[in-house]
Order: sequence, then structure tokens, then C-alpha cells
Amino acid sequence: MKYVTRSGDLGKNKVQCIVVPIHDSLEMSEPAANLNQISNGQIARVLKRGDLKNKPGDTVLLHDIANCNIQRILLVNVGPKGDLSTIKFILILKKLINVLKSLPIKNASICISNIKCEDKSLDWLIERAIEYFEAGTYEYIEMKGTSNIERTLNQIEFLCDRPSLVAIKAGIKRGKALAQGMHLAKNVANAPGNICTPTYLAKKARQLCKGNADLSLSILEEKDMKKLGMGAFLAVSQGSDEPGKLIIINYRGANKAQQPHVLIGKGITFDTGGISLKSAPSMHEMIYDMSGAASVLGTLSCVAEQKLPINIIGVLAAAENMPSGRATRPGDIVKTMSGQTVEILNTDAEGRLVLCDALTYISRYRPASVIDIATLTGAIITSLGSVATGLFSNNDELADQILNAGEFAFDRAWQLPIWEDYQPQIASAFADMANIGGKEAGSITAACYLARFAKSYRWAHLDIAGTAFQGSGPNKGYTGRPIALLSQYLYDRI
Repeated sequence: MKYVTRSGDLGKNKVQCIVVPIHDSLEMSEPAANLNQISNGQIARVLKRGDLKNKPGDTVLLHDIANCNIQRILLVNVGPKGDLSTIKFILILKKLINVLKSLPIKNASICISNIKCEDKSLDWLIERAIEYFEAGTYEYIEMKGTSNIERTLNQIEFLCDRPSLVAIKAGIKRGKALAQGMHLAKNVANAPGNICTPTYLAKKARQLCKGNADLSLSILEEKDMKKLGMGAFLAVSQGSDEPGKLIIINYRGANKAQQPHVLIGKGITFDTGGISLKSAPSMHEMIYDMSGAASVLGTLSCVAEQKLPINIIGVLAAAENMPSGRATRPGDIVKTMSGQTVEILNTDAEGRLVLCDALTYISRYRPASVIDIATLTGAIITSLGSVATGLFSNNDELADQILNAGEFAFDRAWQLPIWEDYQPQIASAFADMANIGGKEAGSITAACYLARFAKSYRWAHLDIAGTAFQGSGPNKGYTGRPIALLSQYLYDRI
């Protein structure tokens, strides 16, 4: 989709559809009033008939507008004047793109500068609009001969007065970069397990770095991990014919002396559960167990596109968890890179095994902060559903920074505890710890396990099992979360 700005006389706009806000109680916005005057009261007559419902997001389409070049006017209810909440604004965006893409139009103009949403700036409104317009038009077609859906809409104009141009252009720049990163991540995450392997993730990382002087790539193969003593990681990958890889992407946008922020993504490209085999009905969804790695790729794409002055290390902990004669057995004990030993009571708790060695490895970078992102536990879905990402941290300041970034980007997280009281649940009689902690507080004990490998730096863990993908419905697939949160967190560090 192409996004541009336009200013000038509304009546002379030759766009195929113009989106005009109407407030609750059918009060016209400034552009609506202007068009109503140009069209000799056509908008007022429609509103008087009651065609537009008094509910945010409801629309009514007008054709053959008198005295102007506009083919269609789409009136959209944007709620009370000056009192539009963020969640209602997002709802309006979702409804709006569904209407626009259903019309036989190639372009549309939106009077977005006349919409007021809480204390949000105009560039924020534009960034969110592009994010949700791109999400609403995304379709995974890599495995199809042709798309099932024919769409003609390819350009959105944001209408504004000249003083608003700078803010709108800034919003377009950030919105396009975010959308580009999400598109990359969605195409990777939605790829089936026979395509998206650890080797495929390495290929995508290589493509991202190609031609960008700010990005460099290094990959630890299994032989390298064996030398480093990554026994936990290798305990996961050894059951598969697909070799595991630790994929490291270095983005250098600032001085070499500046400490990097590290993002680690769980990249289990297919998770059968291993010998602790999952049940069949929803196992096909386990292609999304690499959503954390996809979000790291997408975030790095977003950052690199804007050339942000910051240093970032992105790590994709990529492996496939399969049952075989070589696979790890429940009860096996392995030594991690940190030297701590782990009794693997359940091979389906494999994400924390690849992550713990990655967390140890990245300490060499002397990180300013470390965030791991993982579809780690089903328990977080019971706790938070699909609305909020689970957040755990050993540093309150870091946790607050992540929470604030999520609130600002409307990609929200909620903090849960990792108190010492929970640690006994992962005790083992035969090793330093077990890889599971029983039925209670499953997402918390998983985070407590990871915390044992992140004591030397500021660390946070995002459990995205509930927010990373939708298992059914028209928007089935990877959601793109938490790329908006991570990108905003990094913006805030500049």
C-alpha cells in the first residue's frame, strides 16, 4: 500500500473515496461541514434521515456528490468530539479498512487530522492507521498459486492542512517501517513447518542483512554450540534431522562503545512436544512456536529501515522439537552453558531449554538490557487470554519501560511476579533444577527458570503464547505482536 499526504480544497479532490469523520449526536467535523456546504446540504440530509448509526465505527457511503469531483464520501462515526478512547480508535480503524477494501476503488483519502484521540499526537494516529490498515489487508499467499481475494485498493491519502504535514510525514515513515517489519515477520511465521526450518530462518536473516551496512550476521551451528557446552539447546535439537542454529544479527546504528540492547526470540520451528508428545487436534498450530524469533526479525527490519541510532543484538534460538530414537527422554539430565544442570521432566517444555543457553551466551555483549520473547506457556493464556502479553522481569525500571512502550503502541503487556517463593517448584532431587514446576503458576515457574540464567544483566521475559497468533477466524495466523511494543521500547531508548 502506498501512503501519501494531500492538502488543499476538498471539493477539487479527484479521489475515488474520501473518508469524513462524524461525531456522536451526528455533529459534523470541519471537513464534513465543508463538503456539506459544497454539496448543497447533501450530508446533512443523509444524517437527518438517520442512515448513520450513533456508534463509533459505523459508516454510510454516499455516491454522486453534487458540485465536486469526489466519487464517494464515506461518513464514519468517530464518537464524541474530543473524547475518543484509544481502543475505540483502533476499532474504528479495523472497521474502516474492512469497508474500504470491499469497495471497487484504487485510492481513498482520509481526513484523519480532524480526529482527536485522548492525548495522542497526529503522527501517532497515522502510525496506528498504517499498522492496522496493513494488518487488515494482509494475506499469506506464499503457498497459493493465486490470491483468493482480489483487491484494488493500493493508495491511502492522509488529508491535512499545511501545519500538519511534518507530523503526518513522520507518522507515515514510522508506520511504513513498522508495517514492513510486521509483513516480514508474518510471512516467516505463517510458513508451514516443512518450509520454515532453522535453516530457513537463517536464510531469512541473511536476506534481511544483505545490502545493509548496519546489519551483520553470524550463526552458531550445532558443532559450535557443542564446543560452548550448550547442552540444553542441543537436548532439544538432537531429536530432529533439521540442525538447530543460534542466529545472531548485529545492528550497529550507534557508536561501537554504546552497550547494545539484546532481543532473543524463541525459534522452535515446529514443536511436536518431543517424546512428551502433544495431542493431535491443535498440533498444526505449533508452526507458530517460532513467533518470538519472527518478532525479532520484524523488529530489526523496522529499526534498520529507519536507521535508528542505537545498537541491537537480535538472537533467533532456532530448533525443531521432534520425537526420534535420538530424542531426549523425560528424566534425562543435561548441563547448560552456564554450568548448571537441568532434569528434563517434560520434553514439551523445550523453549526454556533453548532460551537458557541463549541467555548465557549473550552476556558476552555486556547488554544494556535483554528481552526474550517466547510462546512459552499455555498457562499465560489462562491468565491473560489474547489481550495482554505476559511480562516478567528482574528489574522494575526495565519492566516499567516495557509496560509504558506497550501502552503507547497499544501492544500491551501485564507484569506477573517471579518471587523467590516460586523457585522451590522447579527444584530437582537429581539436578540443579527441573525444567517444569508442576500444574500451578506455569507461566511464572517458566519465567523463574529463565531468571536463573539472567542474573548478570537487566532482563525481561515476554510470554506471547496468547497474543502471537490466532488459531481461527478470518485473521487466522501470526498477529505481528509484540513488534510494535519492542519497536517503541527501542525508540524510547534513543
